[in-house]
Amino acid sequence: MNETSAADASVAEAGRHAKGVKVMVLPSAADAEHHVAALFAKQLRRKPDSVLGLATGGTPVGVYRALAAAHRAGAADFARARTFNLDEYAGLPETHPQSYAAYMKAHLFDLVNLSPARTHLPDGEAANAEDACRFYDALYRYYGPADLQLLGIGLNGHIGFNEPGFAPAPGGTHVVRLDESTRRANARFFGEGEQVPEYALTMSAGRILQARSIVLLATGAAKATIVVRALEGPIGTDCPASLLQLHPDATFVLDIEAAGKLEPETAAGPPLERG
Repeated sequence: MNETSAADASVAEAGRHAKGVKVMVLPSAADAEHHVAALFAKQLRRKPDSVLGLATGGTPVGVYRALAAAHRAGAADFARARTFNLDEYAGLPETHPQSYAAYMKAHLFDLVNLSPARTHLPDGEAANAEDACRFYDALYRYYGPADLQLLGIGLNGHIGFNEPGFAPAPGGTHVVRLDESTRRANARFFGEGEQVPEYALTMSAGRILQARSIVLLATGAAKATIVVRALEGPIGTDCPASLLQLHPDATFVLDIEAAGKLEPETAAGPPLERG
């Protein structure tokens, strides 16, 4: 069994053995986004050649906007950094406006001093998706793990595109069929008549958990229920984000709305830190 198979197998059988997750609750979504951006800017100052793990979707847009502003102000230098994204839709060319390659260029890569040669995403357009996954995973293993990994959380608890009930992935990066709820949630980003792709290439949960430090951002009342499941519910693949309770350095950054259903103290972690 390779290292990622072992990691995925262990999280699949985890049970309740949490090391604790730090939780930061901030007054607004904008405050939460700026806090996460500040963590990334600080990481770059501390280690200019950091490997940064990046996420996509609606939630991180404000983070990237703040990072671009920090770069313009001279507070975030990406020249020596290297980035790895979690996932990409299968079958979309990188020029498609809803590809994650296009998303990252629009929201961050074209706005900072980051060479295209130092930005990496799975190749969703590859003729052989399995080969593309193996290549991407080998690249990540060579340069990684991420010093700081950004995550969002799906309404069903997915991280990356690891959907509830996922099976251990022997190759680290793998092809997944997207849950119908995920496709419905992402349909808002696609034009009328366009179909959300049925498949995607994603880092496995085990590979994600190898990051040295992880920050998960969740904002808005729609995320409140799944945040409770991730932080206070049982650890397991039914809610993939709950697996972050197993990580030694994971932080949930929430706005008031996303934290609205949490108990004052989580069931498996330290007391909430309210900023």
